[in-house]
Amino acid sequence: MQITVAKSAGFCFGVNRAVQMVYEALERKESVATLGPIIHNKDVVDDMVRRGARIIEDISELRPDEHVVIRSHGVGRKVYEEIAKLGNPVIDATCPFVARIHKIVAEKTAEGYFILIAGDESHPEVQGIVGHCEQNCFVFKDEFVLKDYFSKFPKNFQKKLAIVSQTTYNSIIWGECLKYLPKDDPNIVVYDTICSATETRQSDAAALAAQSDCMIVIGGRHSSNTVKLYDVSSGYCKTYHIENADELNTLDLFNAEKIGITAGASTPAHIIKEVVSTMDEMMNKEMTEEDIDFAQAIDETFKKLHTGARVKGIVMNVNNSEVIVDLGAKQTGSVPASELTSDPGKKPSDVVSVGDEIDLIVIKVSDLDGMATLSKKRVDEQAGVEKVIKAKEEGTVLTATVSAIVKGGVNVYYEGVRIFIPASQTGLPREASLDGMKGQEVKFVVLEVPEQRRKSAVGSIKAVLRQEKEAAKAKFWETAEVGKEYEGEVKSLTNYGAFVDLGGIDGMVHISELSWNRIKHPRQVVSEGDVLKVYIKELDPENDRISLGYKKTEDNPWEQFKANYEIGDVVTAKIVSITTFGAFAQIVDGVDGLIHISQLADRRVENVKDVVAVGDEVQVKITGIDLENSRISLSMRALLEEADEDAEDADYEAEEEAEDEE
Repeated sequence: MQITVAKSAGFCFGVNRAVQMVYEALERKESVATLGPIIHNKDVVDDMVRRGARIIEDISELRPDEHVVIRSHGVGRKVYEEIAKLGNPVIDATCPFVARIHKIVAEKTAEGYFILIAGDESHPEVQGIVGHCEQNCFVFKDEFVLKDYFSKFPKNFQKKLAIVSQTTYNSIIWGECLKYLPKDDPNIVVYDTICSATETRQSDAAALAAQSDCMIVIGGRHSSNTVKLYDVSSGYCKTYHIENADELNTLDLFNAEKIGITAGASTPAHIIKEVVSTMDEMMNKEMTEEDIDFAQAIDETFKKLHTGARVKGIVMNVNNSEVIVDLGAKQTGSVPASELTSDPGKKPSDVVSVGDEIDLIVIKVSDLDGMATLSKKRVDEQAGVEKVIKAKEEGTVLTATVSAIVKGGVNVYYEGVRIFIPASQTGLPREASLDGMKGQEVKFVVLEVPEQRRKSAVGSIKAVLRQEKEAAKAKFWETAEVGKEYEGEVKSLTNYGAFVDLGGIDGMVHISELSWNRIKHPRQVVSEGDVLKVYIKELDPENDRISLGYKKTEDNPWEQFKANYEIGDVVTAKIVSITTFGAFAQIVDGVDGLIHISQLADRRVENVKDVVAVGDEVQVKITGIDLENSRISLSMRALLEEADEDAEDADYEAEEEAEDEE
């Protein structure tokens, strides 16, 4: 026969804590009265009574100086007030997860929220929760009741709403209830307060029952969670419900080869162990080491958490204020949003998801409710600091996103560690705005990790840009040669040219190389950010100087002039400039010719401006072409003289015609 005990069998954290608190009080010889049975387990309750504990149903039954124990279900605020009036000492065994709900509803009630409670209104736990809401609440058992409530009172949707649930509430029904609520409404706050231990215990029982011939469920007859375990297991195989080992002899187990055992939340470890041992004896089977380890494991599940301890947890729920994690061993903890990540720009849902296993540090365990407050941020910071120190030592280039613009620079977070990058190390020009950097992914190196403040470090983007530029330079010089073409972005303009980024190294296009026309400033042709196709004209590796060409031969206006004009042609030209020795006239765009002062008129000219002005269009004759030196000689005088000769010829012909007539 194979006997297997479900890993989640037995006491939940809250019940175990309550039982331990009563036994500790009895060991101190204190008079103890529990407000209702401390647990749904007759054996445990009877044992407490034998040791001197009393069970009362109302505060009025308390004896003077008697310690009153509030069971794990918790009670309302008025009960605490009544006990305070009587002056009796209190042993508050309210389950930490229930106490958390009390705190939530009390705070939200004070903030003006209306409280919705999912659960059984007759259950002591729900009655206790209601007692902390100042009557400003509504209890609903399922989505149908919730829907009916809002159909009758639609104005309540306009209120600020806080929603919680009984710790043992059905998670499937809870999901259906949430579907009915408006999504993304800032006035509705949902707290998932279902205890994961209940669901885990039921799913473990179902899985074990599916693999067994017979299931034994141990727990009190009136324990609701034990009855649920029985119902779940019965769906898979033959199932028995017993309270203790004495009932084993009434069961028919001899035809079962695989027997599974589980137990309700009110079943202590020693009863589970006793059942297993009795079954071994009944089947003449010796206890195996595995069985002993199981018993020890049950005891170890309730070891106390200590501040500073490293633990692992499974994410059970994520909301904007905290993350609830299952620490195993039937314990649950809370990671406040402020302890989840160092990056203020991230929400809890950006950091973790339900089902994630995360490393945590215990930062606080409440003496009152045993609730553990945990930190993921501190674990990440410890590991992150070591990585940042190593990155500094090795000069590793890191990547992160700029999370904030702060005084004097920007912040990024790497592995939970804040890295401050001063404005001078951002790679931006002095006085440039840093606002555009927020949200950008940047590469940086770590310059400093202060010994006294290891949660922050100093980094540099500029150093990475410098490294990349040097690498790009080296790569450029390996392949650069005169005539090679590149496509680059115009980075800056000066009076004498434009600097073009060739991929980590800049080359300069001189102003004379930007256009075949005469220009006064590069901005007449190009702007910063323009992408140009350029070619290398000259290289000076020693001084990292690169001269670039931009003008194309086919666009050379002199080539166009050469193809269309020759000496002797008469053209219309525009005066573009005047000097003491003559006037320059534009023949075609980019090609000027000189009209020497002696060629302006058929008479002596003392001042060029007496004959022409800038902008005048004049008829000129091309009298000389020097393409090698880009010089053209023009003459207005030649045309005047030709006109005079033509006039003289006309006069001579007229005289001859007159003589012939005579």
